[in-house]
This record gives sequence, structure tokens and C-alpha cells, in this order.
Amino acid sequence: MSLLANLWGLITLASFIWVVYDVLTKNRSMNDIMKIMWIVVALIFGILGAICYYFIGRRRY
Repeated sequence: MSLLANLWGLITLASFIWVVYDVLTKNRSMNDIMKIMWIVVALIFGILGAICYYFIGRRRY
């Protein structure tokens, strides 16, 4: 694999881990179904799912 493909995979994995961490620790007011939905969206869509979560699903503090 090329360096660019490895870097893309690492960024995708990091964005998924960030969404899972943020959903489970920061969004305590979110119900369990929404948490599962956002984790699945991040798993399926990768970086695009993380961007959507950042702008749509994340609560502003």
C-alpha cells in the first residue's frame, strides 16, 4: 500500500475513535439509540460521518 493510503486509513480510524469517545463521554444527555446511530454512521461513512457528527450531532457547550 502507498503512504497516502496508509495515512488515509489512519485518519479514518482516528476520526471513528474520536466520534465513539465523544459520544460515550461528552454527550451524556443523548439517548442510547442516538449514540448507537452516530457510532454506526461514523463506522460506515468514516471521515464524512465524523464531520456530520461534528456539525449536526455534537452539543455545543
